[in-house]
Amino acid sequence: MTKTIKVALAGAGAFGIKHLDGIKNIDGVEVVSLVGRRLEPTREVAAKYGIAHAATDLADSLALKEVDAVILCTPTQMHAAQSIACLKAGKHVQVEIPLADSLRDAQAVVDLQKQTGLVAMCGHTRRFNPSHQWVHKKIVAGDFNIQQMDVQTFFFRRSNMNALGQPRSWTDHLLWHHAAHTVDLFAYQARSPIVKANAVQGPIHPTLGIAMDMSIQLKAANGAICTLSLSFNNDGPLGTFFRYIGDTGTYIARYDDLFNGKEEKIDVSKVDVSMNGIELQDREFFAAIREGREPNSSVAQVLPCYRVLHDLEQQLNAG
Repeated sequence: MTKTIKVALAGAGAFGIKHLDGIKNIDGVEVVSLVGRRLEPTREVAAKYGIAHAATDLADSLALKEVDAVILCTPTQMHAAQSIACLKAGKHVQVEIPLADSLRDAQAVVDLQKQTGLVAMCGHTRRFNPSHQWVHKKIVAGDFNIQQMDVQTFFFRRSNMNALGQPRSWTDHLLWHHAAHTVDLFAYQARSPIVKANAVQGPIHPTLGIAMDMSIQLKAANGAICTLSLSFNNDGPLGTFFRYIGDTGTYIARYDDLFNGKEEKIDVSKVDVSMNGIELQDREFFAAIREGREPNSSVAQVLPCYRVLHDLEQQLNAG
């Protein structure tokens, strides 16, 4: 009988709940500890999902001997330090995107993972969404090559609220969070490193202290290009929309839905065992632990993305 993987999950907010819902569908995995910012709401979520231990300090979960692995769905600014704490405690770790909000911190996580040999993975979910998997399989088979990706990441977020409409204790960021999805996905799908990157941003919000609009251009070593537009000001259709323009067709991905250039829907329901990208991401994490291998979207694999984000930040800071 295969040993049950015991998991601690830190971050009982909107994204933590998405992971809890996904994990319910995965055999041989049990969430045994839940960490949140405030104890009572954390206990309520823990009770709903049958989690015995609730805490407000990650260290309390790391001290539990039965915990094999940790999933971090905490504020961006905590990701690198908490990933390092998990690895130092001998726990496998999956940290939600972004791995860090600086290249130095991202590199520190990668260096420690190499020392420990533990599984360390970052939640670059687009690698796992069935729509993007379908395109990736065509690319790997040699049936499709990207000429250009055109990506829009649009939200209407002029106050600091999360996906559940609840106040955030931290500030989201277009570059280090939302652009990270596309920067990594472009290099992954082009199967070629990014060699050129440019960015411009709009005005800094007076209270949030971040740019609410941004435009990024990327070029891969094989010649493929990507244009990414990001906004927190968009009062219209929300989310991220990917247009793949290639040598043999055009495909439009809207999260887990995929269409061709004529807006005809493509069936991606058989691409993987689930249509839930978060669940598929978690399945990869637990499979890598069981099989003693590097996962897709390991911290080492996604580090080049953070080098590009660092370079873009330097450009933006220089004006």
